[in-house]
Amino acid sequence: MTEATLVQPPIEGKRLAVALRALAKQDADLARAWEEVGAPPPRSRPPGFASLVDIVLAQQVSTASYRAIAARLEAAAGEITPRSILGLGEAGLKAVGFSRQKVVYARGIAEAVGEGRLDLDGLALMPDEAVLAELVKLKGVGVWTAEIYLMFCMHRPDVLPAGDLALRAAAGLVKRKRKRPDEAALRRMGKAWRPWRSVASRLLWHYYAAKIFVPKAS
Repeated sequence: MTEATLVQPPIEGKRLAVALRALAKQDADLARAWEEVGAPPPRSRPPGFASLVDIVLAQQVSTASYRAIAARLEAAAGEITPRSILGLGEAGLKAVGFSRQKVVYARGIAEAVGEGRLDLDGLALMPDEAVLAELVKLKGVGVWTAEIYLMFCMHRPDVLPAGDLALRAAAGLVKRKRKRPDEAALRRMGKAWRPWRSVASRLLWHYYAAKIFVPKAS
């Protein structure tokens, strides 16, 4: 893989259409899902410190809670940088809604970037496996978080966050399985979706939102 292939634009527009057509040819069940719910909506964010902290912040909380905390953080810190996060201190982060664990995680990431132990810009020149290996060294950044960063911040086309429960639920429904596949089963299933596993994941999340997670009317 060359450096040019590692730095990629978001998978949208014509590139998304190419990927969906390829997946539809490779997997009739994904073709049916695409026909039923249409193409997944745009979903990307810029690479860098602010996005990584944002992904960590969104872990294991409701969407409403995450958005409220993110808004308070922006109001308190302004631009989200290692200096602004460290400048808030533990008390400041707790005041905007960070849990005790996430205070440790956010400050640890800020220190790693600020001290040069993590070069987020340099990740752009690394293959997927090396990026994952670098990110999971950080406390609070597990495989799922690193995969989400790869998919939506670095726009890598062939990432499958198989530990994601919603993704597994959608895959089970699309594939007409009697029970939700576990992580290993989904990774085996996903071999057929290469080199577009990121797009397959987005389509399955879109399917989940349309068919499984239907918000109640207020």
